Amino acid sequence: MVAIVYSRTYALNAAAFAGALLSLLILTSILRILRRRPKVSPLPPGPKGLPLLGNVHQLPAVYQERAFAKWGREFGAIVHAKLFRKNAIIVNTAEVARDLMEKRSGNYSDRPEFILLNDLMGWENVVTQMRYGSRHRRHRKWIQDAFQGKETLESYRYIQLRERNIVLAGLLASPEAFVKHLTRFSAAMIMEITYGHRVVSDEDPFIAITEEAGTATVRAGSPGSMLVDFFPILKYYPTWLPGSSWKTNALNVRVLVQRVMDVPYNMVKNKMAAGNAWSSFTSSLLEECYRNGNISPQDECDIKGAASVLYAAGTETTTTVLLTFLLAMVLHPDVFKKAQAELDRASPFADLLGSRKILIENYRWHPPVPLAIPHGSMKDDEYRGFHIPGDSMVIPNIWGMCQDERNYPQPDQFIPERFLNLKGGKDELLDPCNLIFGFGRRLCPGREFADMNVFLVASSIISTMNVAKALDETGQEITPLEDFTSGFVSRPKDFACRFVPRSKKVIHLIEQMNVSN
Repeated sequence: MVAIVYSRTYALNAAAFAGALLSLLILTSILRILRRRPKVSPLPPGPKGLPLLGNVHQLPAVYQERAFAKWGREFGAIVHAKLFRKNAIIVNTAEVARDLMEKRSGNYSDRPEFILLNDLMGWENVVTQMRYGSRHRRHRKWIQDAFQGKETLESYRYIQLRERNIVLAGLLASPEAFVKHLTRFSAAMIMEITYGHRVVSDEDPFIAITEEAGTATVRAGSPGSMLVDFFPILKYYPTWLPGSSWKTNALNVRVLVQRVMDVPYNMVKNKMAAGNAWSSFTSSLLEECYRNGNISPQDECDIKGAASVLYAAGTETTTTVLLTFLLAMVLHPDVFKKAQAELDRASPFADLLGSRKILIENYRWHPPVPLAIPHGSMKDDEYRGFHIPGDSMVIPNIWGMCQDERNYPQPDQFIPERFLNLKGGKDELLDPCNLIFGFGRRLCPGREFADMNVFLVASSIISTMNVAKALDETGQEITPLEDFTSGFVSRPKDFACRFVPRSKKVIHLIEQMNVSN
């Protein structure tokens, strides 16, 4: 009997021991696996969100760059937010922007998936929206070849001077229409260089269809319609169901966008066939394709997209920078008079440092694009002890960088002297010209051309005109508000000002220049 009990007890103890040993082996294996796994760093700090929504409810409908800057002051230079299921990394300083999007450009040159703009509205063939890859590189090379290099830029000088003269003549004839004159300058420059089409009327049909598509795109891009970017399955939502107006609007925009792509492109092709096309960006690309054999449908699609983005990207921003310059000069007449005195000591339209630093401060004071188009991270990354997940939306807050009081004391003040002695190193990092045109492999390839246009018109206005506050019915000056619109491009809200020729000699000079046109 004792032997039986002992035998059973031994068997139970042996089984328990074997089970314990097996558990210990499993636990040891798990611990070894966990030790081998790399520790994942924490996400960058950011505001606390809600389940499902993330931080969407904390984003204002307008002036999001200001909210991002506020988060930056609270959480640091790099902030994490959750937009529904999407990770967003907000970059609030120039240093972090350079580190990620330039030094690590191989990982941060992609774009997020823009379902609304690309798949539904039809902007997928423009380089600013493209995912990073061979097509993006092809488009970017075409634009670089057309807008970089001393000889190339010099070839546009005649057009620039002619259109500058038309602006000055317009300010003489109808100064109250200064917005129209500046818009025409930007549009005419791009249309002639891109399509060989000279703008001779304020009602130019090619400009009209492009403006219509741009306006419709902005109107159709409501917060509700943008849900499709976070829930891609919504792009299949039937247009016959209730609540589908957002998709119907987007598809209507697609028709307008296709006209922007097709109409001026077909004009160039028809003129080339007739033998009377002017040399242009589009005709040069077509000739290159013809030399290499028959042009393929993909070639046509790429040329249309590359050409159309030049107008869309260049016209609105150039006009905005010039309007911001005028507002700054009206609000700071002492700065304007000082620049005039410097130009007076040289020849008319001289490219002098005083005018240059005014424009640099103008870029910083109110950058035309407050939030750059988001970059996309292609794989997981570690930065400053933080984990940045792959497929994150990386948002450079250009407005926040330009308002950083650690780098620009009194950032809300217009102080051109802060850039009087710009040098290399840190000074180069803080030059707004190296911020407002983007970063890394997404840097605007036409930045030198755009900067030349702005400087030419601004310095010419300084040389020839006195810009002052408008007067009311009683002769009292009207001080405009320092107030800007919210949106992808942020321009001054409507304001009035006066343009008075500095002398009869200036009037005669402007008239003679336009006769020569």
